[in-house]
Amino acid sequence: MDWLQAHYLWLVAAHVIVVIFWMAGMFMLPRYLVYHQEALVAGHADEAGLWVDREGKLRRIILTPAMIAVWVLGLTLATVGQHWGGGWLHAKLLLVILLSGYHGWAVGYARRLARGEMRLSGRTLRMLNEVPALLAIVIVALAFVKPF
Repeated sequence: MDWLQAHYLWLVAAHVIVVIFWMAGMFMLPRYLVYHQEALVAGHADEAGLWVDREGKLRRIILTPAMIAVWVLGLTLATVGQHWGGGWLHAKLLLVILLSGYHGWAVGYARRLARGEMRLSGRTLRMLNEVPALLAIVIVALAFVKPF
C-alpha cells in the first residue's frame, strides 16, 4: 500500500489515460452502430459486414481493455486515496456503472446488428449517441469539483 501511495499521481495519470481511451471508444461505437444499421437498411450486406469487423476490433482492442483498466485503477485510487466516505465518489460510481451498462448495451446491439436484427430507429440510435458524452460531463465534474 505504501508503494501505491507513493505513486498516487502516476495512478491518477494512468486512470485518466485509460478513461480517454474508453471514452474515445464509447464515442465511436454508437456512431458505428448508426452506420452499420444504415448499411443494413440500404441492403448493403458487404458494407454491413465491414461494420461487424470494425465493431469487433474496437471492442477487443480498445473498449473492453480500457473499461477494465478504468475500473481497476479507479477502485485502486479510491482505496489508496481513502475517498470511500465521499458522497461525490458514490455518485460518480453510480454513473460509471451506468456508463458500463451502456457499454454492454452497445456491444449487445452490435451483436444483434451482426445477426441482422434492428430494434431501434436511426433517430433513436443517434440520440443514444449522446449518452456517453452526458455521463462523461457529470463524472468529470464530480471527480474534480467533489461537490459533496
